[in-house]
Amino acid sequence: MNKLLFPVSPRGGVAAACTVFLAACAVGPDYHRPDLPAAIRYAPEGVEAAMQAQRQVSAQEIPAQWWTLFHSPALDQLVRTALANNPSVAGAQAALRQAIETRRAQQAAFFPTVDASYSAERQKVSKPLASPLVNNADLLTLSTAQLSFSYTPDLFGLNRRQVESLEAQEQSQRWNVEATYLTLSSNLVVAAITEAGLRGQIEATNRQIVLQSDLLERFRELKRLGESSELDVAQQETQLATLQATLPGLQKQLAQQRDLIKALAGTLPQDMTTAEFRLDDLTLPEPLPLTLPSTLVEHRPDVLAAEAQVHSAAADIGVAVANRLPQVTLGVNTWGSSAASLSGLFSPGTSFWSLTGSVTQSVFDGGALKHKEAAAQAAYDQATATYRSTVINAFQNVADALQAVQADADGEKAARRAAELADRTLAITRRQLELGDASTVAVLQAEQADQQAVVARIQAHAQRLSDAAALLQALGGGWWNRPEGDAPATVGSASN
Repeated sequence: MNKLLFPVSPRGGVAAACTVFLAACAVGPDYHRPDLPAAIRYAPEGVEAAMQAQRQVSAQEIPAQWWTLFHSPALDQLVRTALANNPSVAGAQAALRQAIETRRAQQAAFFPTVDASYSAERQKVSKPLASPLVNNADLLTLSTAQLSFSYTPDLFGLNRRQVESLEAQEQSQRWNVEATYLTLSSNLVVAAITEAGLRGQIEATNRQIVLQSDLLERFRELKRLGESSELDVAQQETQLATLQATLPGLQKQLAQQRDLIKALAGTLPQDMTTAEFRLDDLTLPEPLPLTLPSTLVEHRPDVLAAEAQVHSAAADIGVAVANRLPQVTLGVNTWGSSAASLSGLFSPGTSFWSLTGSVTQSVFDGGALKHKEAAAQAAYDQATATYRSTVINAFQNVADALQAVQADADGEKAARRAAELADRTLAITRRQLELGDASTVAVLQAEQADQQAVVARIQAHAQRLSDAAALLQALGGGWWNRPEGDAPATVGSASN
C-alpha cells in the first residue's frame, strides 16, 4: 500500500484513500497455470506394473543427494566437490543474485524518492547591477540547501506488474540454479560410470592378452613338436596383435574421460587427487525410486523455470496495458533555503518551496503502445507453448529412461549369460586342443567370442548404471527432499 508522506486536509484524505484503493488494482490478466493433460502413468500401460513386479522400480521418494544411491563414497565426495567448485554453479548463483537485486530495484518505485542537495555560489557583478538589498555589494555569496520529494502512485498497477514480472524471472533463475546442480551432478555420475566401464574393458582386455599370450606360447611349442603349423602360429599372433591394438583407443578414451571428470569437478587436468572409479565400486540402486506422474511438473527444475517464464510474460501484458493508461505524478515537492551565508540558512525569510502534479496521456503514437501490448500477448502465447513442450519432453524423458532401465535388465542378464557360456566354451576348446581333438581355428573363434562377450557384459552393466542415473535425473533429482535452508537456490535470499 502506498502512503502519503505529507499532511492532508479531510478532503485530501478522501482523495488519498481513493488513490490507495486505485493502487490496489492492477490491469492486465492475473496469472493462472496453463491447463495440462492429466497424466496417470509415465510409460504405456503395463510397463510400470511389470517393472514394479520385477522389483526394478517402486513408489518411493528420491533422496536429495540422489547419487548416494550408488553407494560410492568416492562418487559422493566428487559430486560435492564439483557442486562447490564448478564455475557454472557460481555463474548460475550470480545470475540469481542479479535477478534478486533487479527485482528489489524495481520495488523501490513503490516509495517516494528524496534527494538532498547543497550548493554554494560566489559571484561578482558589475557595479551598476549591484543590488541595494545587499548594500550595493558587487561580490556576492549564495548558499542554497534543499530537499526534493517525488512520488508517483501506482494507480493502474504498472509498477506492481513490473515487479510481478521480475519476481517470476527471479523464480525462474532459482529453478535454473537447481537445474544447474542437477545437470552437473548427473553429468558427473554418468562420467564416473563411463570411466568405470572403460577401466573394466581395459582390465578385461589385459587379462585376455595374458591368456592369448600363453596360448601363443602353446602354439609355438606345438609347432616345435610338429603338432602345429606355422600358419597356426601366425593366426594366433594376428589374434593377439588385434587384441593389443584395441588398448590404445580404450586408454585414450579413459584419459579423456578423466579430464572431463576433473573439468566438471572444477579442477585442471593436472590434478592428481581425483578418485578413480571401477564398476565394482558402484552399486545399482534396486529398486529404483519412482515418484508419481502427477508430481513431475512440481519436481522438474526445467518445467518450473518454464512456468515462471509464463508468469513473467503474463505480468508483462499488464505492464503493456498500464502503459496505455494515464500516467499520474502527484506531489513533486521542493523545499529549501537560500541565504547569503551558510550561517544564515533556514533563518526567517530564506525558505522556498514548490508543489506540482501532472497527468500524462498518450494521444497519438502511431499505434506503438497498442502493438507493444499485442507483442506482449504473443510473448505470453509463446511462453505457454514452450511450457507445454517442456512438460511433454519431461514425461518423454521419464518414459525413455523407464524403457531403457527395463531393457537394460534383460540385456545385462543376457550378456552375463553369454559371457559365462563363452568362457566355458573357450576353456573346453583349449582342453580339446591339448588332447588334439580341436583345431586351431576353433580355438581362435572361441577366443574371439570370449573377448566380445566379456566386453559386452561390461558395457551392459555400465549402460544399466547410466540409465539408472538418467531416470533419477529425469524425475527431478530429489531436490525437494533437501533440508530447509540447504537448497542451492536459496543463495542470495530474496528477503528484503
